[in-house]
Amino acid sequence: MTTLQRKEVNPIAHLSPEDIEQIGRELDAIRDEVLAVRGEKDANYIRRMIAVQRRIELGSRALLLFSLFPPAWILGTAGLSISKILENMEIGHNILHGQYDFMRDPKIHSTTWEWDSASPAEQWKHSHNELHHKYTNVVGRDNDLGYGIMRVDEQQKWVPAHLGQPLYNFINACFFEYGIAAYDLELGRNLKTKKRRSNPAFRENLRAVGRKIRRQVLKDYVVHPALAIPVGFLMGNPFGAFLGTLAANAVASLVRNLWSHSVIMCGHFPNGVETFERTSITGETRGEWYLRQMLGSANISGSKLMHIMTGNLSHQIEHHLFPDLPASRYAEIAPKVRALFEKYELNYVTGPMVVQVASAWAKVFRLALPNRKAAKEIDYSIPPRHPAEQPAGV
Repeated sequence: MTTLQRKEVNPIAHLSPEDIEQIGRELDAIRDEVLAVRGEKDANYIRRMIAVQRRIELGSRALLLFSLFPPAWILGTAGLSISKILENMEIGHNILHGQYDFMRDPKIHSTTWEWDSASPAEQWKHSHNELHHKYTNVVGRDNDLGYGIMRVDEQQKWVPAHLGQPLYNFINACFFEYGIAAYDLELGRNLKTKKRRSNPAFRENLRAVGRKIRRQVLKDYVVHPALAIPVGFLMGNPFGAFLGTLAANAVASLVRNLWSHSVIMCGHFPNGVETFERTSITGETRGEWYLRQMLGSANISGSKLMHIMTGNLSHQIEHHLFPDLPASRYAEIAPKVRALFEKYELNYVTGPMVVQVASAWAKVFRLALPNRKAAKEIDYSIPPRHPAEQPAGV
């Protein structure tokens, strides 16, 4: 039974068990509408996006061969930042969700795609697709919510170490891909004891992350900077050309990390997004699973370009409802989903990116401090429902 963390105002008190299951049926109908038309348009979209991203990367890296010229450095760094964001967000994230497996293209498939991130694809798919999407915003089970390093709800016990969470969060943002890799490995938990450290599965996963990081470091900080050396020789400064290209790659990776972190924070952390009790998925029905995704996610409003640059995670609500549908379809189904929220008097959390980012960071700072007053011990649950349907993981 889906149980919200204790709230003074229960946002689902007006819903009956029948209402909740009807919500599930109406969302199933929206999903079926997309499945009925999914096909060549979607395949063409992702192939076109991959081609655009690769052209931007190639052009940017070509410009960075001339990184001793400030305009070339600035344009190359900006282009490489955009390329890395597109590769991670609109391409890698969505392919690894299986959104394009229907194409049966072995080159664009969740089982074969590897992305430009410190996390090996297989490890990320387990921690994200199988755990985060199953336990969305369940405190103590969904580490995506605070990546295991932050206090994310007033009901969590405060300890003095939480005072540092704004700093932890900022460091995590700067090195986000490595934070994700550590989260995928459950690094903190597995390093606690010798027994866990020596576990063969953990050690193999750790080696896989090490191999992935070495390949990335070699590509971005050795090979591509070295390619600029001949041009640097012609200009009398080969070492400067090497360092300029290396710096451009570092800046592009930093920009990608900060952007990705901001998008993820906006999806589950702004004010208005609900968290749930640890036992909330016990006996959860399909309708209750859908309801938890609706209440535990938030959107970002903005332009079509902004939606593409977020990997359409600006439609986080729609993504959590339908994680295996092509993300480019979320914009067309969002009005139907929002109408469903309004029909059942639920809060559709959305806003411009700057507002959502500010809201998420304000929450990080607020929860770094102890509660001003003791939270009321009120436990709101969904009313008793009819005997069980199976959980709804899509």
